[in-house]
Amino acid sequence: MELPSTKPYLLRAIWEWCCDNGFTPYIAVQVDARTVVPREFVKDGQIVLNIGQDATNKLNIGNDLIEFQGRFGGVARQLSVPVGQVSAIYSRENGAGMAFEIGEETASSDIELPDDAAEGDSDEPPPEPPRPEGGRPKLQRIK
Repeated sequence: MELPSTKPYLLRAIWEWCCDNGFTPYIAVQVDARTVVPREFVKDGQIVLNIGQDATNKLNIGNDLIEFQGRFGGVARQLSVPVGQVSAIYSRENGAGMAFEIGEETASSDIELPDDAAEGDSDEPPPEPPRPEGGRPKLQRIK
């Protein structure tokens, strides 16, 4: 019997830590055909999303999906992100958080994106979170 992934539990824990300490939690997502996000904001097959309490409505970080409503250009959108596609969660203010490897189930040939979003190589690392003043972000990669 295979144990369930620890990833959704770690995502929820870091999200809660960010919120409890007044930080803004961001997630970096490797977009695939199952990822429901505004495609016009996808760059090189990736998108970074603010999942803070002030930026989301009806946020649910489940074991399989992260679902919420967010506003883009003043328009409310329903978003759905497979947990397996999250490559990092971190605090915008200081970069503290955690990076994850994307599962093998998403081969680049399975990804169907608009032509402008599909130009990036899916083997590239996720975008680096913004660097805080006075130091390097503290992300830990887990497998």
